Amino acid sequence: MYGLFFGDSITYGEYDGVSGGWVDILKRYALQQYHSGNGDELILFNLGIGGETTEGLLKRMPHELSARNSADGNLVFMGYGANDLAIKDGKYIVAPEQFRININIAVQHAKQFSKDIYLVSILPVAQKIDGVLVSSGKLRTNEEVKIYNQILQNIAAEHSLMYIDFYSAFVDDKEIFLSEDGVHPNEKGYGLMAEVVIPVIEKYL
Repeated sequence: MYGLFFGDSITYGEYDGVSGGWVDILKRYALQQYHSGNGDELILFNLGIGGETTEGLLKRMPHELSARNSADGNLVFMGYGANDLAIKDGKYIVAPEQFRININIAVQHAKQFSKDIYLVSILPVAQKIDGVLVSSGKLRTNEEVKIYNQILQNIAAEHSLMYIDFYSAFVDDKEIFLSEDGVHPNEKGYGLMAEVVIPVIEKYL
């Protein structure tokens, strides 16, 4: 069985020089379980691309899915929104309504290859950059994070998909789990994300 993780730099694991991010921690976990005779082989692919929005996802998703289609079934994870919701030059990179449309289309693509589809919540941003224009010219707010997460939750409910709520795991202690830039997790944060998802992965081992 294959696990395909689509997403942006937070899926890719940017800024984690130690563990390589949450998907890489899961990858090693699945491999260890398999090699120690504790489960079936589950091969995880980290398909995160830094800076990607749902617009980019739709361009590549059909190709990625057909290139990595396992006869034993596929799990599909989608972690988007942190770039879509950013405001640049006074407008959303991908506005909420378009984000909803894009995620719905992505779900339809995924359904052709998988019965096990997971939508991944957006993380809160740190206090210091909430509503602040940063050097990349982007502005993010925790209000927008909530709005876009609600869209993801609604789509998960409509299609009976699983929703992975990293937001709730982070929100009370976000300053501890986010890196200097206030957007990406630090090593602790990525470790927490992996902990949240390990029980999900174990169902397929």
